[in-house]
Amino acid sequence: MRDFYATSAPMPLDQADGLRRLFAGRQRHVLPLAANPHVAFAGVVLDRLAAVLADQDREVLVVDAASSSPLPHELAQLELAACVEPIAPRVAYLPARGLPLAYVDTRGSAGAFIDAVQLAAPQAEVVLLHADAADLARLLKHRAARPLLIGGDHPESIKHAYASAKLLAQRCGLMTFDLLLAAAPQSPRAASIAASLGGCVEKFLGAMLRHSALVDPAADTGEPASPALLRLLTEQLALDDEAGATRWPLAHSASQGQPGWQAPGIDLNKNRPAHF
Repeated sequence: MRDFYATSAPMPLDQADGLRRLFAGRQRHVLPLAANPHVAFAGVVLDRLAAVLADQDREVLVVDAASSSPLPHELAQLELAACVEPIAPRVAYLPARGLPLAYVDTRGSAGAFIDAVQLAAPQAEVVLLHADAADLARLLKHRAARPLLIGGDHPESIKHAYASAKLLAQRCGLMTFDLLLAAAPQSPRAASIAASLGGCVEKFLGAMLRHSALVDPAADTGEPASPALLRLLTEQLALDDEAGATRWPLAHSASQGQPGWQAPGIDLNKNRPAHF
């Protein structure tokens, strides 16, 4: 006799199983952001990126795993999907400080955490993965990526951004980076910071700072994204766009190009930027 409750349909494995089936096959993107404790407006940068992506009709999940980020919910070890919080249209948030370490395998890779996040939030087309460089090195150990460095318009933040690039280059072999600069457009340093940092990573790491974009912490989130930020995000999303999805139109003319490099000041004893 057949059980009254029996069904031929497969039972959902967990809360997100139905969403996984619904969004199966959708192209996914992971944008890794190297956390910087010397940038007071890092949260604003994350908000701005999420808003720009959401405006492009993309579902976004912000995974905040930096050491300064909120602690994860106590359920995170049991059901990650239950800890994903909708915070705006098309934008969700996952507090995840310390969580990547729980996924480290015997080879030192925490890449399984990225898989777990994508399973927990299958509707997310773009995952903004904000973590310290040491954690990113574990997370990106076997992935192709162009990490986004976050900096401000003062030297300590740029030294830290350089140190993050150095760690990722040495431990993951990642040799291209982008820079998000949290600064006012009228900042006297803004124009030269990307050039100086780019010179450092090229001269001392043999790496390259591909693009940079300024994020004004005081700007209204409803303001249009700058051409530089659109170009940076377009190329970030194209890195792993194996499905050949339509690219965003570039609102940035090729004639503007990348900033020119200039010789930075370097403290040779520490092998890092001394000033910018």
